[in-house]
Amino acid sequence: MRIIMGRQEKKDEDQTVSSTEERIFQEKSKEQNRNIFLTGKSSKSGNTDNQKKTAAVSSIQKTSKQDNAENNAAQLIIANKRLSIQNNEKEKLVEKLIAANKELAFQNEEKEKRAAELIIANKELEFQNEQKEKRAIELVAAYKELAVLSKEKEKRAAALIIANKKLASENILKQKRKVEKEKRAAELVVTNLELAYQEKRAKELTLANNELKKAQEELESFSYSVSHDLRAPIRAINGYTQIFIEDHAGSIGHEGRKILDVVIQNSKKMGLLIDDLLAFSKLGRKQVSTAKIDMAALVEGLINEIMVEKGDNIPTFEIKELEPAVGDQSLMKQVWLNLISNAVKYSKYKPQTLIKITSILKKDKVIYCVKDNGAGFDMTYYDKIFGVFQRLHSQDEFDGTGIGLAIVHKIINRHHGKVWAKSKLNAGASFYFSLPNIDS
Repeated sequence: MRIIMGRQEKKDEDQTVSSTEERIFQEKSKEQNRNIFLTGKSSKSGNTDNQKKTAAVSSIQKTSKQDNAENNAAQLIIANKRLSIQNNEKEKLVEKLIAANKELAFQNEEKEKRAAELIIANKELEFQNEQKEKRAIELVAAYKELAVLSKEKEKRAAALIIANKKLASENILKQKRKVEKEKRAAELVVTNLELAYQEKRAKELTLANNELKKAQEELESFSYSVSHDLRAPIRAINGYTQIFIEDHAGSIGHEGRKILDVVIQNSKKMGLLIDDLLAFSKLGRKQVSTAKIDMAALVEGLINEIMVEKGDNIPTFEIKELEPAVGDQSLMKQVWLNLISNAVKYSKYKPQTLIKITSILKKDKVIYCVKDNGAGFDMTYYDKIFGVFQRLHSQDEFDGTGIGLAIVHKIINRHHGKVWAKSKLNAGASFYFSLPNIDS
C-alpha cells in the first residue's frame, strides 16, 4: 500500500513538472509574438526604412536563440528535480525494505522461541504419558489384589451389615448433635460479638453525650456572654457618643459629626449582628414543633408587617396560591421574613421592584419560591451564599449581617427539607425551599 501511494505521489509530481514546462513554453511564445507584433507595427509605420526592418528581424532571431537556451536550461532543471525525486523515492523504498527485513527477522526469532517452547512441552507430555502407563500397570496389579480381597470382604460383609446399620443410626444421631452444637456455638459467637459492639457503642455514645452536654453548656455560656458582656460595651459606645455629640455639637464641626455618626451607625450594626448571632445559636436548642401551617395567611400577614413605603419604589408582590405544609410556624415565619426582606433589599435600586411568591406540590413535599428582579449574584460563589457571615455584596451597597440565609438554611434542615437558589448577576434571584407535604 505504501509503494502504491509513493507511485501515485511520483505521478502527481510528474504532472506538476509537465504543467510547469507547458506554462514556461506558453510564456515564451507570448513574449515572441509580442516582439513580432511590435516589430511588424514598427515596419508598417516606416516602410521606406529597410535597414530598421533588417535590424528588427536580427533582434527577433537573437531573442529566439536566447529563449531556446533558457528553455533548455529550464528542462535541465526540471530533469534534475525529477532525478532528485526519484532518488528520494528510492531511499524511502530502501528504508521500508530495511524495516520490513527487521520485522521479518523479529518474527523469525519469535518463531524459533515458540518452537523451542513446543519441544519442551512435547518432552513434558511424553514424561507424563510414561508416568500414566506406570500408574496403569500399578492399578491393574491393585485391581487383581482387590479382587482377591473382595471375596474375603463378601464373607465379612454379611456380618458387618448389621453392625453398620447400628453404627449408621448412631452416627446420624452424633452428626445431628454435632451440627446443633456448632450452630449453637456460632450463635453464641455472634451474640458475644454483638454484645461487645453494643458495649463499645454505648461507651462511645456516653462519651459523645458528655461532650455534647459540655458543648451545649459552653454554648449557653457563650450566648450569655454575648447577650450581656458584649452588649454593655456597645451600649456604652453608642451612649457616650450621643452624649458627646449633644454636649459638643458646636465645637466638633461637620467632619467630626460625620465620624461620630459612623461610630453610632457601626455600634448599631454590631448590636444587630449580636442579635442575629444569638438567634442562630438558639436554633440548635429550640424544640421544633410540627403542625399544619397556612402558608398563604402567614405570608400575607408578614408582608403587611414589613411593608414600608420608600419613595416611589414600592415593592409589587405577585402571590399565587400557596400550598399548606407541616412545620413550626414561628420558625417558618422567620424563614419567610428573611427571604422576603432580602428580595426587597436587593431590589431597591431597580426602577420597579417585583417579587413573585409561588409554590408547587411535588410527590411528598411542597416547594416554595421567592423570586425578585434585583441585583442577583454570580453563581460562581454559590457555595458561600448560605454560610455564616458570607456576603456577596459590599456593606456600602447593601447593609446586613450575613446571617439571614444561614438561619434559613438551618431552619429548613431541622424541618428535614432542602434550600437552594438560582440567580444571574444584575438579573434577579430565585430562592427555593421544600417542606413535607401535609398529606405525607
